[in-house]
Amino acid sequence: MLTLIRGLGRFSLEVFQTLGRAGRLWWMSIVRRPRLSNLPLIIRQVYQLGVLSVVITVLSGFSIGAVLALQGYDQLVQYGTESALGLGVALVLVLEIGPVVSALLFAGRAGSAVTAEIGLMKATEQLTSMEMMGVDPMQRILAPRLWGGFIALPLLALMFSVVGIWGSAVIGVEWLGVHEGTFWSTMQDGVDFVRQVMKGVIKSVVFGLVVTWIAVFQGYDAIPTSEGISSATTKTVVYSSVSVLVLDFFLTLMMFDY
Repeated sequence: MLTLIRGLGRFSLEVFQTLGRAGRLWWMSIVRRPRLSNLPLIIRQVYQLGVLSVVITVLSGFSIGAVLALQGYDQLVQYGTESALGLGVALVLVLEIGPVVSALLFAGRAGSAVTAEIGLMKATEQLTSMEMMGVDPMQRILAPRLWGGFIALPLLALMFSVVGIWGSAVIGVEWLGVHEGTFWSTMQDGVDFVRQVMKGVIKSVVFGLVVTWIAVFQGYDAIPTSEGISSATTKTVVYSSVSVLVLDFFLTLMMFDY
């Protein structure tokens, strides 16, 4: 029994110490001294994390939108309500699948890359060299990546939803024969910008903050060896994915006042 209590206490201390280090990193790189001189670096990170993730986002969005159209039509046509296909697909993409799947793709593609890059800088003592030259690595390396991911993910989520709706229209209208006017008009009438679209945007903003924070912290806190960087990269993908799914539940719970 005492061994179990000691183990729980040791685990709790490690969790709180990790959260403390992560919070300190966020404070030191973002909150304490925001700098406009970092803008070119932030733009570069938006390109690295966002623009280079466009291809996988577009392909995934189109594929998922097409699959939703196929499965949705198969169910709706049984009740003669296939005219609601556009509305159903749009709501699912904007509220749920768009933000969540975009965040999971972002964690796997961009988050792991950020962790590996920062971990390699730490292993090769580039961060220490910057400190010796009077350059703050928090502002030069970490802050631009935090801001870049925070900006890029909501844009990717919006792109994912738009392309997904387009994919569902291609399948639903061009292939399955749903009336084009009905497809788009029901979607326009049923999807409200404030009540639905903004909820999805809020989710993607929160996911962008959390996923990028985890990626940057894991890289900065990684053990400076090849094994340590590999472990940190794995943790980034796992922790980010679990965090997105758990946060999605609580955000949905708060947004819909259950």
